[in-house]
Amino acid sequence: MEVNELINLIVNNGFPVAVSAYLLIRLEKQIVSLVSSINKLSTLISAKLGVAIDTESSTDDSHKVA
Repeated sequence: MEVNELINLIVNNGFPVAVSAYLLIRLEKQIVSLVSSINKLSTLISAKLGVAIDTESSTDDSHKVA
């Protein structure tokens, strides 16, 4: 995101929308990293407990126990 685009967002849509968009763009990498870490942790815990959890095909927040 360039400075000109950010200024256009502030002028056209208002300050709160621009700040929200900036924060979402900035935090996206951290959110993806957290999701990956949670999936790895879930896999490790399920392996220790001897329970298989299907995390690959799930697109929602539910967990399917195989």
